Amino acid sequence: MNTRCDVAILGCGEAGIFAGYELMGQNPSLKVVTLDQGADIYTRSCPIVAGKVKECVHCNICDTMCGFGGAGAFSDGKYNFTTAFGGWLTDFMDSREVMDLIDYVDSINVRHGATTQVFSTATPEAKALEKRALEYDLHLLQARCKHLGTENNLKILQSIYETMKDRIDFRFRTQVTRIERRGEEGYRLITAGGDGVDCAWLIAAPGRSGAEWFANQCKDLGLDLINNQVDIGVRVELPAKVFEHITDVVYESKLVYRTKGYGDQVRTFCMNPYGHVVAENVEGINTVNGHSYSDPSLRSENTNFALLVSNRFTQPFNEPYRYGKHIASLSNMLAGGVLVQRFGDLVGGRRSNAHRMSKSFVRPTLTAAVPGDLSLALPKRQLDNIIEMIYQLDKIAPGTANYDTLLYGAEVKFYSSRLALSSELETALPRFFAIGDGAGVTRGLAQAGASGVKAARVIAQRLAQA
Repeated sequence: MNTRCDVAILGCGEAGIFAGYELMGQNPSLKVVTLDQGADIYTRSCPIVAGKVKECVHCNICDTMCGFGGAGAFSDGKYNFTTAFGGWLTDFMDSREVMDLIDYVDSINVRHGATTQVFSTATPEAKALEKRALEYDLHLLQARCKHLGTENNLKILQSIYETMKDRIDFRFRTQVTRIERRGEEGYRLITAGGDGVDCAWLIAAPGRSGAEWFANQCKDLGLDLINNQVDIGVRVELPAKVFEHITDVVYESKLVYRTKGYGDQVRTFCMNPYGHVVAENVEGINTVNGHSYSDPSLRSENTNFALLVSNRFTQPFNEPYRYGKHIASLSNMLAGGVLVQRFGDLVGGRRSNAHRMSKSFVRPTLTAAVPGDLSLALPKRQLDNIIEMIYQLDKIAPGTANYDTLLYGAEVKFYSSRLALSSELETALPRFFAIGDGAGVTRGLAQAGASGVKAARVIAQRLAQA
């Protein structure tokens, strides 16, 4: 059975949500259908988070990655007000427009319960920190940041969902298997159940979990893809006091360093003061991430953050997503999931084991991680870069290079091969837009939401002029 609608939104992560929210406000008469292979915000439930199991059981559909809110629903909700990182929207529009869109998305979040507290890098303390970092060739990226908190992020999404659920046709637990072009009529989305959704306008917001699938669909539709980067690294966990003088001033401290050994860029990412390391499942591959709560009673004594090495590939290689999955799968093969190693063991050429971990002063917050040897999973170049970065960070945060600092692997950030898009985020096919992280356009809550609003406004404007 086929359904006809005005606009179909493929994916219900941050980008898809704000595309639908804006369409709902701009043109309430539009029939909008949103499809996602995950569940609504209330019934998404990971067995690990629920305390039913200690290790990933490889659910057919991962509830931490799919459903209303996407991968960001269970994140700690960092919202960065910047064009310096978090995506590539300035490749399509000027920075002023991007910032206006980011501020607009934030205003909607605030309307639904988000905090108004902002961490700024413009304070005297932040400026002093920036100068100190520069003394060691570490570059602190400037951005205002909000920390929504893992628990508050869910409440905000629930409030947004309540506003949208009766005005948009949400189809959860619906897997789209193919996108078909139907000429002037628009597009048809074929589902695993054999049904179809026909639409005049299509907004693709596949999210990180759908990135590889979407890239293959684009190839089938004859759309050219541009190689995007893949970031490979580890998640570092250490006592919160080591980074306290930094995170108390700049909550999301993004420090970038170019290594002397290879000239590669390494950066800190997703800083979680007093946080918890968590595992996540990306299409059957276990990778690692981090959470941080606003409620003091839910906090740990540790801080965790990612150290990522950026890799951008040239022709003839055109499968960066598959490369990243392969690296992550090696650590899965060795540990049956996420692997953890003490920094001292790594540099000493020793495998961490249960006995050595029991002597560690730093207690892992991800207790399901298996002690092992990262050098057997990560390429030497990336590992050398990470070790050099840790020693460099130790100069501004003494204690980073302590023997018992924990490294979890692998942490991989996947970005789909990017489509050639217009300044309005439209593909080469008319009335077909691509937005968000899974389309290789953004990488974070702020710019993902902004991309959704942009696509929705373009559609509303064209319909008003028709």
